[in-house]
Amino acid sequence: MGDGDMECFGPAAVYLRKPERERIEAQTKPFDAKTAFFVIDKDEDYVKGVLEKREGGKATVKTLEDAKSKTVTVKEDEIFPMNPPKYDKIEDMAMMTHLHEPSVLYNLKERYAAWMIYTYSGLFCVTVNPYKWLPVYDAVVVNGYRGKKRIEAPPHIFSISDNAYQFCLQDRENQSVLITGESGAGKTVNTKRVIQYFATIAVAGGKKAEGQQPTSKIQGSLEDQIIAANPLLEAYGNAKTVRNDNSSRFGKFIRIHFGQTGKLASADIETYLLEKSRVTFQLSAERSYHIFYQLMTGHKPELLEALLITTNPYDYPMISQGEITVKSIDDVEELIATDTAIDILGFNAEEKLGIYKLTGSVIHHGSMQFKQKQREEQAEPDGTEAADKIAYLMGLNSADMLKALCYPRVKVGNEFVTKGQTVPQVNNSVSALCKSVYEKMFLWMVIRINEMLDTKQQRVFYIGVLDIAGFEIFDYNSLEQLCINFTNEKLQQFFNHTMFVLEQEEYKKEGIEWEFIDFGMDLAQCIELIEKPMGIFSILEEECMFPKASDATFKGKLYDQHLGKTKCFEKPKPAKGKVEAHFSLVHYAGTVDYNITGWLDKNKDPLNDSVVQLYQKSAMKLLAFLYASHGAEAEGGGGGKKGGKKKGGSFQTVSALFRENLGKLMTNLRSTHPHFVRCLIPNETKTPGLMQNFLVLHQLRCNGVLEGIRICRKGFPSRIIYADFKQRYKVLNAGVIPEGQFIDNKKASEKLLGSIDVDHTQYMFGHTKVFFKAGLLGTLEEMRDEKLASLVTMTQAICRGFVMRREFVKMMERR
Repeated sequence: MGDGDMECFGPAAVYLRKPERERIEAQTKPFDAKTAFFVIDKDEDYVKGVLEKREGGKATVKTLEDAKSKTVTVKEDEIFPMNPPKYDKIEDMAMMTHLHEPSVLYNLKERYAAWMIYTYSGLFCVTVNPYKWLPVYDAVVVNGYRGKKRIEAPPHIFSISDNAYQFCLQDRENQSVLITGESGAGKTVNTKRVIQYFATIAVAGGKKAEGQQPTSKIQGSLEDQIIAANPLLEAYGNAKTVRNDNSSRFGKFIRIHFGQTGKLASADIETYLLEKSRVTFQLSAERSYHIFYQLMTGHKPELLEALLITTNPYDYPMISQGEITVKSIDDVEELIATDTAIDILGFNAEEKLGIYKLTGSVIHHGSMQFKQKQREEQAEPDGTEAADKIAYLMGLNSADMLKALCYPRVKVGNEFVTKGQTVPQVNNSVSALCKSVYEKMFLWMVIRINEMLDTKQQRVFYIGVLDIAGFEIFDYNSLEQLCINFTNEKLQQFFNHTMFVLEQEEYKKEGIEWEFIDFGMDLAQCIELIEKPMGIFSILEEECMFPKASDATFKGKLYDQHLGKTKCFEKPKPAKGKVEAHFSLVHYAGTVDYNITGWLDKNKDPLNDSVVQLYQKSAMKLLAFLYASHGAEAEGGGGGKKGGKKKGGSFQTVSALFRENLGKLMTNLRSTHPHFVRCLIPNETKTPGLMQNFLVLHQLRCNGVLEGIRICRKGFPSRIIYADFKQRYKVLNAGVIPEGQFIDNKKASEKLLGSIDVDHTQYMFGHTKVFFKAGLLGTLEEMRDEKLASLVTMTQAICRGFVMRREFVKMMERR
């Protein structure tokens, strides 16, 4: 595709593909394959250099950093050959001759410096957050990608989207686009782009004829409707983390449904893993969910009054453990957006007030105080001001609520007894209740949004967009990180498996015999360690059943069961200044140290049933509705013993619920044709155009881009159609291809390869293409360059000789 073809992209073209002129210049740049190398460097990870000498397993390289050029001697396996300049800023990194960490890193780095933020890497599309607005998403660009095959257009999120749409229509098969990456890498923005693409192309067919989606309850196009839901979901589900000011603390799978002819039908949203522990706890550089601070801006004074709150978050200990403002977020603007979204999404006035009141009551929960009764281990209220406010907001009786907290009634055998509580027990109970109210309300809002998005039109197939937190390694990793990292482990296994199956099919089709390694197995060990019977989750759930269990007994069981028996489970290495950790897991993306303090409580998160019963009778309809089914499944059955192991609303551990959710997601994904997008965060300071090597390399290792390429390379990643091969490499030994008589391209290629001096185990012949192991094409290219150089030199010598002889004759005549 030359410059001419790029005209359809308008002014965006320069951000999508480098101009023809630059490509031609790159081809002619002087390049010596024998001395151009990357070398390991302690500050920059890898730098470019020139090889000076190589002996005795050591290599001496002069680095090419202009300011601080130096000569270093390293082990021979610490230098990596560079690719010829024609591969500079290549669009699909799997096509590179030399494929290793530094070549992938520098390719991304040079593309990023030219604002080309999308790059392919085998099956992946990799995108780097530009931290500035680039004009590559307008209607002109959308049209430029319509109906184009992946190889026909430059890499872009729209290209991935269009391919998914075309596959959907062709194969009548559901598709999924999996968008992963670390916090702040741009997942949510790219998710919005995918939806924008479908919303633009899939209604074009008969927009005016039938009027816009007739029966959805929200005005506007589907894209507008999904985008309308966004401010509400973000207010309740996003927060500031150490790495990102607006981090989604839940995963979402947005399904866009199409009718028979590929026209948009409707959409729905599934959410996963809302991080509810954030409601009651934040680290010093973090902030809780945005909604709390939006309400406290005082921009809607009537809300302050209705919720009995002030405009100072520091009045409320539970939501001010970290920071209370975020530089890049204007809470007033966001409050207006949230408030408008609630109206657009069709919540009525009573429900809207209910949402705000419950949010307000969650804020007040942190102000409740209890003290120990004299001479006994029993908690009693220390003042009732906060409790009165909560009771008013939740439609309860304050005295009843406090009594239920301090003296809950528990069923023992067939009768109820009152049980005393210590101060820490009451505090735990309060935090479990307010997290539960927050989570139930969030999930209810999602259900309501889906009801609003439903058009009752026929749904034939869907494209799902998964926006989920990437692999995380923090200084302090708790149960939440284990869940997130485990999810990524499963997604990576899913990717490897897909990769493996696709490669297999290509080889089968071409009739190539090749023993394949299933890369999904690499991850199986760690996955089994976490989810199989007697794995980490199962030991955790078992411990939750024992009244006497503690963090120490849990740790003991983990060590007895796994230490020394599986190589994924390790004892953490203590270091100075490092947070204490109890065990380490070797994930595919790196080793993570986990701290298990409080996991049993976190996992049980038991609700005080006496308080829940008050909720069920609450004067506030919304609260009573949220808890209506709670505990119903647990009552009855099992002769008064709450039905043996209580299932259902009353007691399901966090980890069990998480596993169930993840299981559903994986089943969903397996039934679709997947497309993978990996988002990268280039630097920690949100600086446009700057790329920190160590940060990007860490992500490439973590998110499977290097792994994906490794799988590509294990087989025969370079493939050339016979005719093209003959055309390009005939010059290596033209003598073996008889002139004049017709010989088919396959035969010619076989003869040609057989006659030259290369490793003959490095290629295989398929039905229509010749397949090469990684690196062999590079060798052939070098041989071709040498051959052409020698032919050119020879031609030059003959010409010069000829010219000189004529000159000599003239000189003789002059004499």
